[in-house]
Amino acid sequence: MIDTPAQQTAPGPALPAQQQPPRNVPQQRQRQNAPPRAPQQQWNDLTVLIPLYNEEDSLKELHHQLRSVLGRMNLRYELLFVDDGSTDRSFQVLRDLKRMDKHVKIIRFRRNYGKSAALAVGFDKSQGNVVITMDADLQDDPVEIPALKRKLDEGYDLISGWKKVRHDPIAKTIPSRFFNFVTRLLTGIKIHDFNCGLKAYRRDVVKTVKVYGELHRYIPVLAHWEGFRIGELPVQHHPRRFGKTKFGFGRFWKGFLDLLTALFTTRYLRRPLHLFGVLGMFAALAGVVIDVVLVIQWFMQLTSLGNRPLFIAGSMLIIIGIQFVSIGLLGEMISKTRATTEEYAIRDYIK
Repeated sequence: MIDTPAQQTAPGPALPAQQQPPRNVPQQRQRQNAPPRAPQQQWNDLTVLIPLYNEEDSLKELHHQLRSVLGRMNLRYELLFVDDGSTDRSFQVLRDLKRMDKHVKIIRFRRNYGKSAALAVGFDKSQGNVVITMDADLQDDPVEIPALKRKLDEGYDLISGWKKVRHDPIAKTIPSRFFNFVTRLLTGIKIHDFNCGLKAYRRDVVKTVKVYGELHRYIPVLAHWEGFRIGELPVQHHPRRFGKTKFGFGRFWKGFLDLLTALFTTRYLRRPLHLFGVLGMFAALAGVVIDVVLVIQWFMQLTSLGNRPLFIAGSMLIIIGIQFVSIGLLGEMISKTRATTEEYAIRDYIK
């Protein structure tokens, strides 16, 4: 019997050309066919934003305290100083701090714009998921930063510091308490210290709230009316060690005008007719009632209109009411056709 060779396995059917596995495909071509990678965010965990004006004597001590506190928190952070057009050596001191600490970033205005402008630009440039604001005069204590962040983690979007025990002159504390009382009454927000510089924000808040003019006093109001959750935490307050306060008594008069601005821009900016229209309708209605009563009395020969100043007052109320309604209508048209932004001249931005 003759041995036959082992039966060879027949090759399977050939794959179509488009199904053939790639051979010797260049690496560059493979990269082109790969799906694009999602960009990775490079945000820091925490930004400490410090607006300042002529605070050269306190900056080194403040920087030392901040590094001591933040170094124990085991997170990434940046120290963003906004020099609001200082005329002393504040910028030179900041440059020296930048040379020794990579966490320091500096924004310098060409002139003094005010705290609201410094905060607005700082909010725009901040990269932290959490933003802490504080003053540069050493009255705000960096030791409070961990507690503010923990309070924020309870589900709040903004935590406002409360200087429960203040170390300021009585000429500053009494008007401030009255100011905070009126603000609570008109806004319905139950916090004690609206203007405390020491606050903690989630990133969404600082990227949403628009601060301009002197509205930094009312950031909790602006955030509340944008739908964010506001909380409060008592914080330490220290006496001023260097220089003198940059705010005079006139800021309280401006503060109440800014309160009206905050209420209008948060409640009625997109519907100004709801404010001016209601005022106009009440004024016009009062004028019509007064004049109708007087005309009836005149028709019944009970009085004379020529010697009744009340008739003139009623006519003036009707005219004022019409003007209020007209202003509201003009505001409605402007709000729907025009958007305004405010720019600030930045002299230096050192990352």
